[in-house]
Amino acid sequence: MNKKEYGLGDIVQMKKEHPCKKSPYFKITRMGADIKIKCEGCGAVIMLPRHDFEKKLKKIIERNEEL
Repeated sequence: MNKKEYGLGDIVQMKKEHPCKKSPYFKITRMGADIKIKCEGCGAVIMLPRHDFEKKLKKIIERNEEL
């Protein structure tokens, strides 16, 4: 299986968009055992276990280049 590489500050697209319908993209704001993502449209914050996040991740839109 192809493992997707993602990091803090990346903009990602999930398989299902947020119910607000303002933006299909999310920003990763916290990484650990849980991943916290923020809707780019309404600003709602969602926290998912890493396993669930990886299953629901569709693609990485933009990478954060700051290290």
